[in-house]
Amino acid sequence: MANYVFGVDVGGTTVKLGLFDIDGNLQDKWEIPTRTENGGVNILPDVAASVQAKMEEKGITKDDVAGVGIGAPGPVDGRGIIHKAVNLGWSEMNLKKELSELLGGMQVEGGNDANVAALGEMWKGGGQGHKDLVAVTLGTGVGGGIIINGKVVTGCNGSGGEIGHIHVEDNETERCGCGNLGCLEEYASATGIVRLANRTLAASDKESVLRSGEVSAKAVVDAVKAGDELAVETARKFGEYLGKGLGVIAGILDPEIIVIGGGVSRAGEILMDYIKPHYEKNVFHGSREVKFALATLGNDAGIYGSAKLVLDAVV
Repeated sequence: MANYVFGVDVGGTTVKLGLFDIDGNLQDKWEIPTRTENGGVNILPDVAASVQAKMEEKGITKDDVAGVGIGAPGPVDGRGIIHKAVNLGWSEMNLKKELSELLGGMQVEGGNDANVAALGEMWKGGGQGHKDLVAVTLGTGVGGGIIINGKVVTGCNGSGGEIGHIHVEDNETERCGCGNLGCLEEYASATGIVRLANRTLAASDKESVLRSGEVSAKAVVDAVKAGDELAVETARKFGEYLGKGLGVIAGILDPEIIVIGGGVSRAGEILMDYIKPHYEKNVFHGSREVKFALATLGNDAGIYGSAKLVLDAVV
């Protein structure tokens, strides 16, 4: 009987790996560099070699392992096919098939990194105890994952849950990284908060601590906590955009809980004070009482979710 499962989270700089027991208890975690040169040809062989080295170190046989789950930054459909991962240099590839072959036929399940992070938060994190949730990751960009009845919503091409690219502003002139205008990511990410802050500062002559140094998302949050008027105005705009975007999502999905993670979420509950009023203003009344929670797994959410992909497939 299998007693272990591996979770893998492929990032642009490092690959995070975790060894779990079958009940989801993390036994060990480690990282290896992500070698993106030459079209990322070394990434999956490096992952396979690292998993096999850990098995040897722990005295684990192939029969002891239920499988390996892997999350990657790109659209991954229900068959485990990734439809391009620009940051890794990958074109379309069958993650499940290729990694399984490198692991001697071991069971492999694959998913988009934000989706598997959402699954991890549902399983062992801020969304634990709920089966219908939306997870939002506020970092350099805005990522998201949708879980319905305990299952990840991938969509036809693996692009389900791209929350950051919901359109929330008609009067935008700067393009989002995706090429569109007015995406949620332009206002609710760490870089988006800086954009809002700089625009707020430029439109006013009022004094602000933000004028005395480099403007960052953390600097804005610290200034909000100190009661800085222009920082508070920036936070209000941030909350308006994110609340509106989440209201649209909830009107379609009617989740039990919305879990907010990523670097920006380290600001804590103060974020909710700016998001909730605009969420309640914009959402359909049937979803107004949704729970909000902060993510709790941090950078480990991806390895937890990847491991859960395997357990869901084999149980």
